[in-house]
Amino acid sequence: MEFVSIDVTDQVAVLRLDRPKMNAISVQVQADLREAAAELTERDDVRAVVLWGGERVFAAGNDVKEMADMSYADMVKVSTSVSTATTAIARIPKPVVAAVNGYALGGGCELALSADLRFAAEDAVFGQPEVLLGIIPGAGGTQRLARLVGTAKAKDIIFTGRFVRADEALRIGMVDRVVPADKVLEESVAWAAQFSGAAALAIRAAKECIDRGSEVDLDTGLEIERQQFAGVFATEDRTRGITSFVENGPGKATFVGR
Repeated sequence: MEFVSIDVTDQVAVLRLDRPKMNAISVQVQADLREAAAELTERDDVRAVVLWGGERVFAAGNDVKEMADMSYADMVKVSTSVSTATTAIARIPKPVVAAVNGYALGGGCELALSADLRFAAEDAVFGQPEVLLGIIPGAGGTQRLARLVGTAKAKDIIFTGRFVRADEALRIGMVDRVVPADKVLEESVAWAAQFSGAAALAIRAAKECIDRGSEVDLDTGLEIERQQFAGVFATEDRTRGITSFVENGPGKATFVGR
């Protein structure tokens, strides 16, 4: 991977986007993100992921210069790369938190939206300014933002292309926590670290239920949940958790992730 790195400590992976100066998301970055997501999905030594762009900026958008000379036919091919990169992050079957310093604009905002939660610096700035370039979000912005904050707020943000500062983002549910800029990574890692000893397969099943369930009608979502609920009874962690609860009370089980 050229512009993305993975650093694992105590079962928490920091997935770092590093393409100076502004972490512009190019086709190569998209390929790196897909590769990283596949690796993080498979690694048994990773229980949670922190998605971080560094202390200065999360990601200021897709690489506009790279797209400038693309025709419709070119973009038909490239658009799959654009959308599958964020979807790959969203499909990591483990808790993922985006640690956002600085700008998260355009494709950078869409990347943050692909995480399960977003922790933002007090001076972080979000936005989907694509309409100001005569285009629209192409990596999930119209879909994930609307599901997160509601259609009316998403339309306001996307139609106008305006910036959303951290305090507003917290108020409308676009981010989940706002902290001092120098604490963003630390707070995100601390949140992720609580899953180091958790029942990994149960969390995987819960994430699958919530994510897939949000895409379907209630009855279908309930059926997804029913199947996953029954499925976790085949795990060793279920045996450990229930036995510990019966014998020792809640919160004392130790899990092995299988």
